[in-house]
Amino acid sequence: MNKQLDEIFKRGSTTYYNSTLFFPPRIREDVTKLYAFVRVFDDLVDSVPQRRDEFYQMRKMYEMERDGRRTGNVVLENFVELKERKGFREEWVEAFLNAMESDLHKRVYYTLDETLKYMYGSAEVIGLFMMKILDLPGEAEPYAKMLGRSMQYLNFIRDVKEDEYLGRQYLPVEDMERFGVRGLECTDKFKDFMRFQVERYLEFEREAERGYRFIPSRYLVPIKTASEMYKWTGLRISSSPCVVLSRKVKPKKRKIVLSVMKNSVGVYVWRSLSSLAGLPMLR
Repeated sequence: MNKQLDEIFKRGSTTYYNSTLFFPPRIREDVTKLYAFVRVFDDLVDSVPQRRDEFYQMRKMYEMERDGRRTGNVVLENFVELKERKGFREEWVEAFLNAMESDLHKRVYYTLDETLKYMYGSAEVIGLFMMKILDLPGEAEPYAKMLGRSMQYLNFIRDVKEDEYLGRQYLPVEDMERFGVRGLECTDKFKDFMRFQVERYLEFEREAERGYRFIPSRYLVPIKTASEMYKWTGLRISSSPCVVLSRKVKPKKRKIVLSVMKNSVGVYVWRSLSSLAGLPMLR
């Protein structure tokens, strides 16, 4: 495992990083290569001030690396190797980079359609990359996309105050207007607005869970654990919406580990019962 890539991944997503510790080593190494690439570009557009020139330079370096011209950048080298080995589509990579580029100039999302379009490049294609890393069948594609969407939408909910600091709003303005929310203040209208957003996230999450049947047991435990930790965060926010105005809600590492232990047993039982019932799924 490359320590530099591991540190980039760990710094960027504590919940998902801790969950992926329970993938087989080969898979976790590939997941680390993917998330290091994602995090490098995300950090450039999320920094204050934004590192615009560095973003475009890094994008150009990726294109050079993709075309066989070595750049010496370990993150890009490892991602391109992974892309070629696992068959990532270039259009997926372009969609991701275009979404990151949009963060350099687009600040506010007025409709759900605008937000969903952004999330295709920033999150759904990450699900597609993961689908390829895990060698899942094509039938898993819509669920892989939905899992990426659900997790990012929960991030938008959890990070609404942080995004305001960055001058951004991903949660649709049309929803704020529907609930009469004028700003990020702890009012009853704000609480109703946030609970509505959590319910939308849960709808995405429930759809994504339908794809679990395509995931082999040895991979399902860390994915299910990450998903459950996001769900825990969402439910915590739904019960006390104003918490997002003062801190970032995240599960502790101990909770993640306990969830892994529970899921390790639960997945085995679920697979066994499904087999007895004659339901088709991967092993």
